[in-house]
Amino acid sequence: MVITSLAGRTSAPLLPPGEVRIGGFGGVAGLAGYLRTSRIDVLVDATHPFAAGISANAAAAAAATGVPLIALRRPGWAESPGDEWHRVPDLPGAAALLPRLGRRVFLTTGRQGIAAFADVDAWFLARSVEPPAPPMPARLEVLLDRGPFTLDGERRILAGHAIDVLVTKDSGGPGAKLAAARERGIPVVMVDRPPLPAGVVAATSVEEVADRITRAG
Repeated sequence: MVITSLAGRTSAPLLPPGEVRIGGFGGVAGLAGYLRTSRIDVLVDATHPFAAGISANAAAAAAATGVPLIALRRPGWAESPGDEWHRVPDLPGAAALLPRLGRRVFLTTGRQGIAAFADVDAWFLARSVEPPAPPMPARLEVLLDRGPFTLDGERRILAGHAIDVLVTKDSGGPGAKLAAARERGIPVVMVDRPPLPAGVVAATSVEEVADRITRAG
């Protein structure tokens, strides 16, 4: 049996098949208690690559209970010929770099990261599933949308809003926005992923996760 746990940060999440629980666990102790009482055999950390806090809690709870932990992380993006990428370690680093690259920014880092750009003197188009909360840039247009996104759609956004720089996180997966930026010669500020917790080795596909679970017995 597979139990999927969602954090509950989105009001209308897309639910996977099977049993689903929504909400936090109450930190490491709460998650460890859940693993014990629910008799969990394997814990799979399939959170967003930038959900560093949740991943750290999962690693600590797994270590405390002896439950095997498998982290699922799809491969990050790699530059292609024609790309102009500027890699930064975090969102404040992206905000500091922007004034040298452009004045009309397509921000695709999620609503919780918008605050890092509140003091940047630029115009922003921010895409997120739900509306962001303050602090926010003074000149901000919010585009509420949920992926996957198409190349034609990304082309229309970049052209229609005269975007001259794209900011995104290295989350991997379909990269239509990166291809559209490459076509238009738009620089990309790429925020690097936080490292996995010490000792955790990632699987890069669902098939690899399933194989590890099978081998773990």
